[in-house]
Amino acid sequence: MARRSAEQLSAYFAEFPHSWELIVVDDGGGDFPVAPFDDLPGVRLLTLPHNHGKGAAVRAGMLAATGDVRIFTDVDLPYDLDLIPTISAIIRERGFHVVIGDRSLPESRYIAELTPARKAASAIFTTFVGTMVTGGFFDTQCGLKGVRGDVADELFRLQRLDRFAFDVELIYLALKHKLDVHRIPVQLRNNETSSVRLWRDAARGFVDVFRIKANQLRGVYASDRLEAIRQREFEEVRARATSGAAISRTDGQHVVA
Repeated sequence: MARRSAEQLSAYFAEFPHSWELIVVDDGGGDFPVAPFDDLPGVRLLTLPHNHGKGAAVRAGMLAATGDVRIFTDVDLPYDLDLIPTISAIIRERGFHVVIGDRSLPESRYIAELTPARKAASAIFTTFVGTMVTGGFFDTQCGLKGVRGDVADELFRLQRLDRFAFDVELIYLALKHKLDVHRIPVQLRNNETSSVRLWRDAARGFVDVFRIKANQLRGVYASDRLEAIRQREFEEVRARATSGAAISRTDGQHVVA
């Protein structure tokens, strides 16, 4: 599957107006042959020595990336690829720090039918998270998110969770540090996560939510670097306002949980 997805993305990015790189992360499973992507320019494999979970794999990939916009998604490419340049443009041109796919938005569409068990597990977990942690961002688990490069370097460095709830932690960190977060509707084409795994992971996720709160109380998530980024941008906005220049960012959302 990874090979097929890499070929599909490589062909898609060939028409992309910006330089790009594609990092495929092997999370310690050892399922890849030697040099599996050498014939695909711009594609490289990042191999982790041990499997610590999806969150650890995403974190390693995002920290290894070098772009000024970094986007991660699932290996089966469940979302419309045209959302990739959309996310890039929102970050580059509109000044947002983080862009997340949100399946709960009215414009989002499901081509693949979800099972009742999956719908139930997702509804329970996302409602709990939105109420307890993220201040209204109910869909934390959408597997399509983009982060500005300098912000990604710090956000993913701060993360402590390795598995199912790493998305919750990422959004929590962005909102805690008053970063500008923008949600976009998505079209879900397929999703291969089983209901059995979803229930198990959701149960672990409830435990991880309390770990997020504990980490916050211990000061684990403090970041002078993110504070400096926000302060610098505030000064830039103030300078533009003083000079009469237009300010284009209009729909950021700040929530501190």
